[in-house]
Amino acid sequence: MLRIGLTGGIGAGKSALSATFAKCGAVVVDGDVIAREVVQPGTEGLAALVEAFGDDILLPDGSLDRPALAAKAFADDEARQKLNGIVHPLVGKRRAEIIASVPADSVVVEDIPLLVESGMAPLFPLVVIVYADVEVRLRRLVDQRGMPESDARARIAAQASDEQRRAVADIWVDNSGTPDDLVRRAHDVWNDRILPFAQNLSQRQAARAVVRLVPPDPSWPDQARRIVNRLKTASGHRAIRVDHIGSTAVPELPAKDVIDIQVTVESLDMADELAEPLLSVGYPRLEHITQDAAKNDARSTVPEFDHSDDAALWHKRIHASADPGRPTNVHIRVAGWPNQQFALLFVDWLNANADAREQYSRVKQEADASADGDIVRYITAKEPWFRDAYRQAWQWADATDWKP
Repeated sequence: MLRIGLTGGIGAGKSALSATFAKCGAVVVDGDVIAREVVQPGTEGLAALVEAFGDDILLPDGSLDRPALAAKAFADDEARQKLNGIVHPLVGKRRAEIIASVPADSVVVEDIPLLVESGMAPLFPLVVIVYADVEVRLRRLVDQRGMPESDARARIAAQASDEQRRAVADIWVDNSGTPDDLVRRAHDVWNDRILPFAQNLSQRQAARAVVRLVPPDPSWPDQARRIVNRLKTASGHRAIRVDHIGSTAVPELPAKDVIDIQVTVESLDMADELAEPLLSVGYPRLEHITQDAAKNDARSTVPEFDHSDDAALWHKRIHASADPGRPTNVHIRVAGWPNQQFALLFVDWLNANADAREQYSRVKQEADASADGDIVRYITAKEPWFRDAYRQAWQWADATDWKP
């Protein structure tokens, strides 16, 4: 099952986008619909709202007077938190019941108005944000929904900012144009990203990654932060730490457009326990890779970094993203083992040494040119430099009292 979190500001067009995804075959779980369901007459939700906000939020027939509730609930932060504290748990419980009832190979689009505000983004393998300018949204709320402008502005102001939404967005859908524009964009997203992602996930296989070198992308750190948060949430107590590693973690360094992340665990048994949790957020395990290449020709003079030539200390587990739109490698390594330590050291050493960065950049470009897209040839071409870099990096670690 591929679960997608869909959100955006009020009036941005979440419902229109989710309706198009539904026509493509998605199972849509609409947070607004559920929120209405859990406060119908006779429900514990409506009773709790009346107790919190007074019986003047009811219509004569006993149903909820939504404008009356909104006037009270969006008056200040305390009132809004009180509303969310009542409704959100009920919505979450009902959402879980619905998702449990759908086929296991479904694409489930969860339309959640306050996904960002509630901190739920890391729960999803993919987060889609639908966007429209504030003034466009305001006009839609006033002209199409008949909402008083003061209420519309209060609703908009109470929600997350565009910057906060961008921070969690894997896909940003601009809905400032016509309805037909949105439909075309939705179909593109579905066909080019969502559908192949779901197919890869169901087959427990990674998406094919780009293997050619590209110029540094300033958005790599932001993308990595989203992935790190997702992996921390999925790993829970099993992860000691989760770090952005590799070339994309070094500013201004050319790299393959693949984000590398390291999850540090206590043991390989703990790494094996992560197989299903990581699959559920979009990262199937690559069963055929079980270790890194040992670099036994260089040792540190510091006892805690005195690396044994025991090949077992270079074992690991690796997962990769099933999402064709964000190739990612997730290396799971044991705390204190040389491969885990060197992954952290290498980034710090390159960031601290301009000459090393320049050397590595040249090596990468030469390897890329000679490999002609063959990833094995690319890695092999870099290996002689890497072995010497391993020695230099540990010398730097010793001299600077570096700690992982």
